[in-house]
Amino acid sequence: MKKNMGSADRTIRIIVAAIVAALYATNTISGTLGIILLAVAAIFVLTSFVSFCPLYLPFGLSTLRKKKDA
Repeated sequence: MKKNMGSADRTIRIIVAAIVAALYATNTISGTLGIILLAVAAIFVLTSFVSFCPLYLPFGLSTLRKKKDA
């Protein structure tokens, strides 16, 4: 697995996951929608920790900065 997520992308995903978790914990979102959003939040956290998003592969996307050659 080659990394394809930059630090800004990872940070945004973790913040969104934390917001979803907080909304679920306060019963602002619940039921089927709440469970689906929690699953998406868990996927966001997992992909953030491994710095790899499988959905980026088919589109050739990468949010990593390119290293400059000195």
